[in-house]
Amino acid sequence: MAGRYEVSNHGWSLIEDIVSPPQRMGRPRRDDRQILNGIFWVLCSGAKWRDVPERYGPWTTVYERFRRWRDDGTFDAVLERLHLQLREDGLMDLDTWMVDSTSIRATRAASGGGKKGGSNEPLDHALGRSRGGLTTKIHLLCDRHGWPLTFSVSPGQDADSRHFVSTLESVRLPGYRGRPRKRCRYVVADKGYDSESLRRYCDRHHMKPIIPQRNMHRKPRPGLPHGFDKPKYRERNAVERCIGWLKELRRIATRYDKLARSFRAMVCLACIHRCLRANFSYKT
Repeated sequence: MAGRYEVSNHGWSLIEDIVSPPQRMGRPRRDDRQILNGIFWVLCSGAKWRDVPERYGPWTTVYERFRRWRDDGTFDAVLERLHLQLREDGLMDLDTWMVDSTSIRATRAASGGGKKGGSNEPLDHALGRSRGGLTTKIHLLCDRHGWPLTFSVSPGQDADSRHFVSTLESVRLPGYRGRPRKRCRYVVADKGYDSESLRRYCDRHHMKPIIPQRNMHRKPRPGLPHGFDKPKYRERNAVERCIGWLKELRRIATRYDKLARSFRAMVCLACIHRCLRANFSYKT
């Protein structure tokens, strides 16, 4: 159905200057909005690039534009613009953030990437073996309202706690005034993130971890234990719902991309797709 996966007029007005800057010379190229709609069609439908409908232009043009925007940081810039708008409209919670991970089953074709990788490409292409077979893990951080803030990808067998710090360190929420926001007051996570080193990291940066303790023998330590806020922990369903929304997009529910940076770009597009659904205060 035409228009089902396409960017709305208001959403395009927010990101047009990033996706489609003025062209000063050369042959006129295909409309950037039309090409972006074709990329979103692939993201949502999970189809192959060769199956892109003709209304979005030649599939080779759509794929080449995806690779260009992937490599020059256009997708990251668009997500940063939407974060700025969410923050300025008061739709983003800057006090309570949630972190969780999910495993993505990869197809057999996704394991055919080159061994040498490339610039910023891990040698394993963020693919690993776990109980689910060949999988990739997405580590997602969102706010209390379910807006995705940042994410990282890793091989499926990696423990969640290994990527807790790196995921939090990648947060950069811009504002019209002052420095970008990088910390919060509360970090909510499940038992998989129960670690003394992670709790010390949160203390060092003045964040309170809302993480339940696992049933295990612990060496007694001096000082009072961290107070566990049960009402705050019940809000952790926001990150689970956010992951569920992202995995409704078929290119996220199953990994078809051979390169880790291509799959990361798809996850970034899924976050953009989610943020574009916000009810901004100044709709046109």
